[in-house]
Amino acid sequence: MLRMLLVAVAIATLGALPAFLLGAQFVLIGEDLALDERHLGAAVGVFFASAALASAPAGALADRLGPRLSMVAAGGLATTSALVVALLVSSLTGLLIGLAIAGVANAALQMTANASLARFIPSGRQGLAFGVKQSAVPLAILLGGLAVPAVGLALGWRWTYGLVALFSLLVMFLALAGRSSGRVERSSGVRGDRAPRNALLVTGVATTLANGAANSLGAFLPAWTFSLGMSPGDSGLLLALGAAACAAGRVLSGVAGDRRNGRNIPVVAAQMTVGAVGFALLAQPEITLVVVGALIAFGFGWSWPGLLIFAVVRVGRDRPAVASSAVQAGGFAGGAVGPPLFGWLIVSTSYEAGWLAAGGVMVVAAVLLMYARRMFLKDMATRPIA
Repeated sequence: MLRMLLVAVAIATLGALPAFLLGAQFVLIGEDLALDERHLGAAVGVFFASAALASAPAGALADRLGPRLSMVAAGGLATTSALVVALLVSSLTGLLIGLAIAGVANAALQMTANASLARFIPSGRQGLAFGVKQSAVPLAILLGGLAVPAVGLALGWRWTYGLVALFSLLVMFLALAGRSSGRVERSSGVRGDRAPRNALLVTGVATTLANGAANSLGAFLPAWTFSLGMSPGDSGLLLALGAAACAAGRVLSGVAGDRRNGRNIPVVAAQMTVGAVGFALLAQPEITLVVVGALIAFGFGWSWPGLLIFAVVRVGRDRPAVASSAVQAGGFAGGAVGPPLFGWLIVSTSYEAGWLAAGGVMVVAAVLLMYARRMFLKDMATRPIA
């Protein structure tokens, strides 16, 4: 179990790294390629948009091929995208192409990790497994930040993507060298029943809304706290603390999910609702309230992805990667559209209005998720587990 969990975390982190490396090193990349913040937003948006579009087909392919072959394919895409950025990018167009391929690779890697955990981790430990796996996002943020002084400033930003290509090749070789067990071969086929598509669609919309708000928190919190008088160093420290709270919340949510007999979706809806309270506190131009609000918004409002994937994999049990792709696609779509819309809103109105709107979006997402749960329960009643 431990080996499978570590592999899932590694490939999930690998998939998320390209976008966070771009943000962490944008001072270097922007100076080299003559880009500004508008281009940064476009590149990150392309990354998440391509991942969102690729999630459903990647999930279907992962269910059909099995973890081993899908890991080889995903590793090949990740290697290609990293090499494009490291060796061939000389303009915005090249960067967008590289990030688009990286987004597809990210979707494939995430679906492969989800399918592997759903098939090979015992059901009583899957909540923990998905919580740890989804902690790959804050881990990627951390690694992206560390890459700047460790590699980017010392050797140049292209070397960081070169290392991503190297690790992607390693994933491919490990997958090719791995022995295929009978269990894998039997798991690679899917049952004839379809996953509950309407419920998954509503879940995807809810995830898009909630993740759009949460990604805006990660993108704009430092600028907001700096405008209130917090130093750049302290603003960065608050962001790091928020990421740590997010990672801890995801793991603890997974552990608690393993101890419950179902009813995970209502817990996710409650986490989103508490997160909305954090956003309301962020809207108060007082440093103490903002710090408390940020930790609540990170620790609760963005701690649900692993638990939601765990819940959806259980109720959409026939095809785990397809079922989980609804959550992943919604997350990617939220990352693509949330921060740009939030930026437009705060420029047009104010940060306070932006944070309140983000909190309202969280509440709407919670309501939609509870509606999706009713649809899942109806599907389970008509298609009981054999």
